[in-house]
Amino acid sequence: MKMVMAIIKPFKLDDVREALSEVGVTGVTVTEVKGFGRQKGHTELYRGAEYVVDFLPKIKLEVAVTTDQVERVVEAIQSAANTGKIGDGKIFVYELEKVLRIRTGELDGDAL
Repeated sequence: MKMVMAIIKPFKLDDVREALSEVGVTGVTVTEVKGFGRQKGHTELYRGAEYVVDFLPKIKLEVAVTTDQVERVVEAIQSAANTGKIGDGKIFVYELEKVLRIRTGELDGDAL
């Protein structure tokens, strides 16, 4: 089992959700986060004053999947979240040792 975590631009959330649904993902955790990467934030003008926005709003998606689903999920996220501009985000994939569904006690693949 794997955990796929993606940091994307907020306006791409619906596109990514639809793409994940098409590849058979049944559950996603979404968190509003702030951060920066290579773009190091940006400068904005507010009431004539210029100020630096260091942390940009982003969306963090977490999807637990079986190992055979990983490539399809990563490709779906990448294609749906891509704008071709800096700040599109990143996708991380890491191992899941154990998954337990609280309500039924199902384990691992059955719990997903």
